[in-house]
Amino acid sequence: MACPHVSAANLSKPTPADSVYREDCTQCFDSIDDPKGLDVCLKCFNGGCAGDRHHAKLHSTARSHPLALNIRRTRKIIVRDEPPQKMSKLAIAAETESDRYETTLAVKCLECGIDELDKVDPTIAPVVDAIMNANTFSRKEEVKAWEQELTTCSHILNLEQGPKKQIEQDLGHCAKCDLKENLWLCLECGDLGCGRAQFGGVGGNSHALAHSKESNHGVAVKLGSITPDGSADVYCYTCDEERIDGKLGEHLENWGIILAERQKTEKSLTELQIEQNLRWEFSMTDDEGRELTPVFGPGLTGLKNLGNSCYLASILQCLFDIPAFQERYGAGVDSLHGEPNPAEDLETQLLKIGDGLLSGRYSKPDSDINASEHSPEIPHQKGLQPSMFKHLIGRGHAEFSTMRQQDAFELLQHLIKLITRSKPSSDLPDPTASMRFMMEQRLQCVDCKKVRYSTIEQDSILIDVPLLPAPPVEGEDAKFAAVTIQKCLDHFTASETVELNCPACQGKEFTKRTLFKTFPEVLVVNARKMTVINWVPMKVDVPVIVEDGAFSLDCYMSKGLQPDEEPLPEDESVGSNAAAFVPNAEALAALEGMGFPRVRCEKALHATGNSDANAAMEWLFGHMEDPDIDEPVALSGDAGGGAGAADPEKLAMLESMGFSGPRAVKGLKQTGGDVERAIEWLFSHPDDDGAVEEDGNAEESSAGEKKLVGSAELPANFQLQSIVCHKGTSIHAGHYVAFIRKKIGDETPWVLFNDEKVVKVADVEEMKQTAYIYFFKRV
Repeated sequence: MACPHVSAANLSKPTPADSVYREDCTQCFDSIDDPKGLDVCLKCFNGGCAGDRHHAKLHSTARSHPLALNIRRTRKIIVRDEPPQKMSKLAIAAETESDRYETTLAVKCLECGIDELDKVDPTIAPVVDAIMNANTFSRKEEVKAWEQELTTCSHILNLEQGPKKQIEQDLGHCAKCDLKENLWLCLECGDLGCGRAQFGGVGGNSHALAHSKESNHGVAVKLGSITPDGSADVYCYTCDEERIDGKLGEHLENWGIILAERQKTEKSLTELQIEQNLRWEFSMTDDEGRELTPVFGPGLTGLKNLGNSCYLASILQCLFDIPAFQERYGAGVDSLHGEPNPAEDLETQLLKIGDGLLSGRYSKPDSDINASEHSPEIPHQKGLQPSMFKHLIGRGHAEFSTMRQQDAFELLQHLIKLITRSKPSSDLPDPTASMRFMMEQRLQCVDCKKVRYSTIEQDSILIDVPLLPAPPVEGEDAKFAAVTIQKCLDHFTASETVELNCPACQGKEFTKRTLFKTFPEVLVVNARKMTVINWVPMKVDVPVIVEDGAFSLDCYMSKGLQPDEEPLPEDESVGSNAAAFVPNAEALAALEGMGFPRVRCEKALHATGNSDANAAMEWLFGHMEDPDIDEPVALSGDAGGGAGAADPEKLAMLESMGFSGPRAVKGLKQTGGDVERAIEWLFSHPDDDGAVEEDGNAEESSAGEKKLVGSAELPANFQLQSIVCHKGTSIHAGHYVAFIRKKIGDETPWVLFNDEKVVKVADVEEMKQTAYIYFFKRV
């Protein structure tokens, strides 16, 4: 049966700029390893599952793209009848995909229902070949993330080339041996030399390096890595670093190489590095060396490490354990209907993550890992690869778009911001609302005793863990004494003295205390355990004791304005004499000791009432992306962070985004005049009409009692539900894992999520003491 859509398809091969989704479905985690395989659209290269969820068919119908390439992959069974030969010399080798898998291809028409079109048809064959040879979406994004770390150098900027000549780069070989791959062209003289031996079985005798040493020519390019869009492996032997050449096309033309005519034929250094990184594994044994027991089922699905992505995996596991996230994103992918570009839609990708983690569909022993009877491993699952999600949330972000390790708490704040803004309609619940609450700050003038109360909405708290020396033990290094979580909260909510200007009596000294106005359903606590060693901020191990059962936070509840208290007059000069703003010296030193630039430290202290390093540090983490974060403090006469009169420029910014005047004013008032946080507040309060009280009483004008997020009901009892733990002396290195209480049968054990490894653990007391982020649920 002939298909009329082939001749009318107007197909074209994917370019280096196109994303080719040929690993897993863009709307769920069904993949090429499933029995029905994956259908890759021959028109736009979207990947859709071919199984019972029919996402390929839905895409075909929505986009009128009927033709698809079906890819199915099965693990090869390799039987070895004799032991491997003894290695006679050091070799660099890696098992390739073709060594491990059998891949089956078929071209289909989803509209006609034809499952076997002619793959050698001249309209189809070039596109099929190009799809299979293109980098997958996940690999392309990984490579891009690594490459954006690269810079140029003076040796490239000042490069002087010899006289123009045509080299035989396609037919040539190394000038000093017969190798015809892994060839590096000296951009200064045109010499062709082989590179160093590389991971993955790529041969090399280092003749390009030898040429550099002999001639003092530093810059070379790998011929097989050159693409028509101008990317390539460029290496400076003088710097001994991989670099970027902004004039690569011009430099190559000097040796007769035209970029537009080149085709990439070999893996780049970045691709080889990624392959090597992904082969690292972590030990999964208890203290006695026994393998921990894997668990499988709904809510027990691991996430594969994409290379330094454990910070993402641990946060996602904790978030999707929260009931509000399960309610919003756990309904399954059946709720998706015709999103034109699902890989670029945050709501779709969150539903995909929710289905992947919560359904149990993918939580099963991996036959690839356990196929060999010689494997000592206890069966584990394969884990989901959240490449599309990582790319989407990191796009345009200076940190999360890279492949470096990142701070898990900063990522959590970033995700909350994105999810809050992504709310597609008011009838869908905002899952981050269950994490929101109000803190109330009480300022009292030491001289006249008048008070001022102000509230601020938060989704987490950042506590400094007291660093108290433990009793010395002979023969051991000095350690810090264990503290309870209550001791940390006592420290967080303690009264302190700050220097501000009193509008009533002109006094200069105030006491300040911050307590909870309301409590959330899920309280997120970031425990900072930092000290400065040799002028470098370092993470230290301080045991924090958290009891296993529920505990009360009632004593940390603010009582609000009392009958015998007299409010300070509503004067914007509280904490001002703006021109003479002097940052709190102790807090400034502490912030600078943590590595923050001075301008940012001053700005944070000014925004948080010039009080303590803890509040300022929390403000900094919430404003890392502000475009003016490195601009000097804009002294407005409100060092206490109050909104005062709405800034016309800020109002104009909000109104240009579609927010009405009264609502925009209230948004700024509720967030201390901060545009970024005002946007978040407005998104999270879609039904607020913007009405505010103007009688000057802070207690009555703080958004109205019934408008406050969180709950003021007591008792407020909380129990630890999950933790993110970190190993390493820096939060930007090391390894993150998550421990979560999970209901399994009749018991509720702690489960360790170590990337794709999901195992039940018997004792988490030590991990609870060294946790970095705590998630407490209200019980």
